[in-house]
Amino acid sequence: MYYRYPYQIPQFVPVMYYGYGYPYPDYNDRQQPSEQEIMQTIRSQHNNLYAELEQAGMPRGVSDYIFTLMVRFTLNQANQNQSANQIYNQIVRQIPWLNLFFRQFNISPNTAERILVRVIQITLDAIGGGGGQPGQGWSSFENLGGTLTSAPAVASWQPNRLDVFARGTDQSLYHIWWNGRTWSNWENLGGQLTSPPAAVSWGPHRIDVFVRGTDQSLYHKWWNGSQWSDWENLGGTLTTGPAASSRRSNQLDVFVRGTNNRLYKRTWNGSRWEDWEDLGGNLTSEPAAVSWGPNRIDVFARGQNQDLIHKWWNGRSWSNWESLGGTLTSAPAVSSRRSNQLEVFVRGTNNRLYRKTWNGSRWSDWGNLGGSLTSAPAAVSWGPNRTDVFARGQNQGLIHTYRGQ
Repeated sequence: MYYRYPYQIPQFVPVMYYGYGYPYPDYNDRQQPSEQEIMQTIRSQHNNLYAELEQAGMPRGVSDYIFTLMVRFTLNQANQNQSANQIYNQIVRQIPWLNLFFRQFNISPNTAERILVRVIQITLDAIGGGGGQPGQGWSSFENLGGTLTSAPAVASWQPNRLDVFARGTDQSLYHIWWNGRTWSNWENLGGQLTSPPAAVSWGPHRIDVFVRGTDQSLYHKWWNGSQWSDWENLGGTLTTGPAASSRRSNQLDVFVRGTNNRLYKRTWNGSRWEDWEDLGGNLTSEPAAVSWGPNRIDVFARGQNQDLIHKWWNGRSWSNWESLGGTLTSAPAVSSRRSNQLEVFVRGTNNRLYRKTWNGSRWSDWGNLGGSLTSAPAAVSWGPNRTDVFARGQNQGLIHTYRGQ
């Protein structure tokens, strides 16, 4: 049950098209869910949207009213072939009190936009509109704001926890996290980055972040559960951003491209950093790396032919490089939900997100997950049924899609 609250909410009466039909093709022939059905989906499956506004002091009944306006406008007035962001901008022009209303609760315009665009996208997904949407089982893309000057990185140190990192406009490292209920604000962690960051967690309350510095060396910063370390210089001469993976507690493997375009690895063995190891190859992007067991590492990159290339460690030796095809316009990202399973994500020639999976015995074909990416993706899995993918979107903001519960 949703109750009325004593706030001044201006009335919004949508323009009606009685007698004229809908002004966009095929609308009248489209079988679509009702406003009530979509709102029921939002109430039952997207409680986090309500929770974030409730935390800011907006009663659930008020947010429900606003969400209903978004759904109603999208169903009755919007061009449903537009993107969620385009429809949101149209709504703001036609409902000028909307941002002022959110300010009554000290909710920032960026937060309001992110949540309302998400509601609009849920509506578009329900009616099959919006174009270029994620594949089966994937959420629509949500915009988490910020102004990114690099691809993001993401790590998870426990179920339903996400820590995302990116370079900001001042070249510093910025951090935003999901605590299982709401997204934080962006936090400035300093530094002077000349590459996208890489991030990995080897245990609860532990995050390790790596970047290339202004001297092209590898730099490292970590969270120990209570505070962030200073930056430490690990040397090397990097020609890309790094990648990082962890095979076990207190062990790290960091991968970079060197001056000869070959892959190099440096390992923290629990007590010291080992020397750099040359793993060969001819890379045209940052590497990506993941470990799904104590004796396994999988490394990916873009090759000379703009294809996806792959090399792995089986506990005894490194494989040769293999080509997995595709036409990449970015570095890849990789995650693993469970032992002997891999999900690789790339940006394709149309700036859409593509995914290729290893199911333990064979590689799948490429699947188009939609979106409009302006950077390489980043991916992580915090459970056997969950994958989260991030990238920079068209407005340089952080965008996010996920699969699973």
